[in-house]
Amino acid sequence: MAENVNNFPPLPKFLKIKPCFYQNIDEEIPAPHKQLVRRVYTLWLMYSATLCVNVISCIAWWAGGGSATNFGFSLLWVILFSPCSYTCWFRPLYKAFRADSSFNFMAFFFIFFLQCVLAVIQTVGISGWGTCGWIATVMFFSYNVGSAIVMLIATLLFTVVTVLMALVLIKVHTLYRGGGGSLGRAQEEWSSGLWKSAPVREAGFNAVAQSAQGPTLPQYPTTVPSYPDNSHW
Repeated sequence: MAENVNNFPPLPKFLKIKPCFYQNIDEEIPAPHKQLVRRVYTLWLMYSATLCVNVISCIAWWAGGGSATNFGFSLLWVILFSPCSYTCWFRPLYKAFRADSSFNFMAFFFIFFLQCVLAVIQTVGISGWGTCGWIATVMFFSYNVGSAIVMLIATLLFTVVTVLMALVLIKVHTLYRGGGGSLGRAQEEWSSGLWKSAPVREAGFNAVAQSAQGPTLPQYPTTVPSYPDNSHW
């Protein structure tokens, strides 16, 4: 089998920097969970876009008489949180559904919970923290209405993203516990080293599939997640 070539993030070919990850939801994620993984990926895109809109809103905040510190922090947040959120919580969820990895599920729950807390803080909008949340926006209406309206756009986006993150956390946790997942399973993967060696988990399946199907092989093992999903979320 030829190794999968990294394809994310999609970068122009003339750059010497190459993509860091291989991502193919259609091939690697079991059918029952493709839609959920796509929605979480869309949520990551929404969060990154919200951080970019927040930069524009902070410029309007600054132009209306606010502090330049907010603009500086907003740039830092978009540079820091956009790639880190993909690496730290979307990739663990992707790998968790791809290989039925309890360790990656636990990593997702822990990091994504912190992400939800951060999103709540950003939605609240404490002045001087570089986010146009509710407190900063409502208070600024008395200083500059035009700037406050631009700030309100980022505030509403932060609010929507925060609510969606909470729903995703509840949804994934319900699926995981419904499928028999537990902290004990994650500890077993950690002690055995399976959490960091996906090829080991898939080796047995690939050997059988190669003889039966030729060169066309699935990218996930036979023991795919069987988490029940009785809702139409």
